[in-house]
Amino acid sequence: MQIEELLLSAHARGASDIHVEPGLPVVLRINSVLHPLEVVPEPGELRDNIRALLGEVHWGEFLERQSCDLALKIGGVRCRINVLRSMRGIGIAIRLLYNTNLTLDKLNLHPLLHELPRLKHGMVVISGPTGCGKSSTLAALINEINLSAVRHVITLESPIEYIIQPQSSIIRQREVGRDTPSFGQGLLDALREDPDVLMVGEMREPETLRLTLNAAQTGRVVYATVHSGSCIEALERIIGAFPAAEQNSVAAQLADCMEAIICQRLQFSTTHSLLLPICEILRSTSAVRACIRSRDFFKIASCIETGAETGMWTTARYKAWTETKTNWFRGASVTGVVEDDLPMAPSPVERKQILPSPKSSKVEASKGGVIEIEPFEGSLTGILKK
Repeated sequence: MQIEELLLSAHARGASDIHVEPGLPVVLRINSVLHPLEVVPEPGELRDNIRALLGEVHWGEFLERQSCDLALKIGGVRCRINVLRSMRGIGIAIRLLYNTNLTLDKLNLHPLLHELPRLKHGMVVISGPTGCGKSSTLAALINEINLSAVRHVITLESPIEYIIQPQSSIIRQREVGRDTPSFGQGLLDALREDPDVLMVGEMREPETLRLTLNAAQTGRVVYATVHSGSCIEALERIIGAFPAAEQNSVAAQLADCMEAIICQRLQFSTTHSLLLPICEILRSTSAVRACIRSRDFFKIASCIETGAETGMWTTARYKAWTETKTNWFRGASVTGVVEDDLPMAPSPVERKQILPSPKSSKVEASKGGVIEIEPFEGSLTGILKK
């Protein structure tokens, strides 16, 4: 079983994810539903495929940490890859990123969200469970800015999933672990680099949350993500990440800078035969800010219920809107800006050459003693021509 062949087959079927583990059937996720295949990889073959796919540098990282995250282009398809170890051996989870230039319209999001890329300051949080399209929505917001405004945008991501080519704006994408040691250090650096817009791919640690809130209060626009099941839970999770003695001041800080929270889930619509984002949207009003500052989160539900005129949406009302809308974009359900900047995974022919003798790869040693292996680019024919 070659991973490249499996990925191309999954891509043709419109799958969003591939799960491969030795001794178990390969599973595709299509329209949020898991579909097992009649393919059961052997442990040794799968391990060799994954090692060749990663290259020796990332393979060494995997052996050290027992996991590895990276983004690659395999067979012309952009992917986000996580390699893991379980009781059965070494497995891999692949998220497919499809070839569609991201916009809010192409993600089938509500037109009112076009107001968010026009913000001049404040914080916008995209929340939801894992795999609900948060990264896609973030990338679409950044691309909307890129297409319509002259601004300096810095993103901090782990890893970079969607590469956005600068058009009207300056876009600087930094990958945690490769371009900066941590989200915290990246945020400290970004505040000295004259940004208009910051994008934080993930807020988990209190230090990252603290620096993100500080950045939003300095007059920048900050877009960020957090894992939660609702807008209220997102607020509770942000404030609850801090020690109890600090939570009142953090709540006041959040009330001052918060502009919007979008909590989204992906749901397959049988009416339209399409996987759609279903959102709950909270916008900042004087009533909402007061609830956040006093930490009366239970009152925010009624603010969303009665806040239609200010751009708020309950999940039920948003779902009702999707049932009446007819002009849907019918591209891939998981979409991204696709360019040729990602390293190419080696072809099957190249894999056979890599595994028996890793030393055959071009290796350079830096002065600090770090070994760097150049990524493979293009086909074997292209390498021979060079």
